[in-house]
Amino acid sequence: MYFFFFPYSVKDFDRQTLKHGFVIAFFLFAGFAFQTVGLKYTTASKSGFITGMLVIFTPLAQVLIEKKPPKPGNLVGIVLVTFGLLLLTSKESSIENFVYSLGRDFTIGDFLTLLCAIMFALYIVYLDIYSRQHQTSKLVFIQLAVTSIFSFLISPIFDDVKLKFDLQLGIALLYTSILATIFATYIQTEYQKFTTPTRAAIIFTMEPVFAGIIARIFLGEKFAPLAVLGSALMVSGLLISELSDVIFGNGKFFRNFLRRN
Repeated sequence: MYFFFFPYSVKDFDRQTLKHGFVIAFFLFAGFAFQTVGLKYTTASKSGFITGMLVIFTPLAQVLIEKKPPKPGNLVGIVLVTFGLLLLTSKESSIENFVYSLGRDFTIGDFLTLLCAIMFALYIVYLDIYSRQHQTSKLVFIQLAVTSIFSFLISPIFDDVKLKFDLQLGIALLYTSILATIFATYIQTEYQKFTTPTRAAIIFTMEPVFAGIIARIFLGEKFAPLAVLGSALMVSGLLISELSDVIFGNGKFFRNFLRRN
């Protein structure tokens, strides 16, 4: 299906493009694999929170690999998003119980999901580097090809794959392959270079917020009070991170604020 959208993307691959494309494809595949397998041995709420820890691992990876520390606004955003994610994903009677359960009931599923967060953090950082050096369509093709091949090879290890094709499955396959896979991967690969890995990670953690909003609109699901507060904190963290240059840049924002007051 990818060839339909980008028929010339598989021509004239050089060795460097293949090498760099394989690196980011490996981290993408590893992230999905660890998350999928880990979810079988942990709860959805813990999986959502631990996966969201990529917002912490990404700036650490950026410092180690690109030697670029996050800006003050990014750090504030990370704290708000992490705490908001904790409130949003908690299914316990209190936040204390949820935090306690993370350590008390740490399972192999939690460990695999933690590896997933690390893989996604590395993926974001290396994509930031390589997307500036190579053609987007070629990198996207390598990512999708490697992830598909590896997933197909390891799938029999975990489950017997039995598919019964019908109209509903066909619609689901079209949606996930075109919008959730080809379109989403292309957009991220094309525009990752115009932001920072830390900001990209913060944006990615908005997924449960948008999922909750869509579920509220189409399924009539309701947010718990703590989830509403968590979503507000996450959105605030995103805005602060995105506006960090304005708020914290050279202190101009605060000097202008003091002059007006």
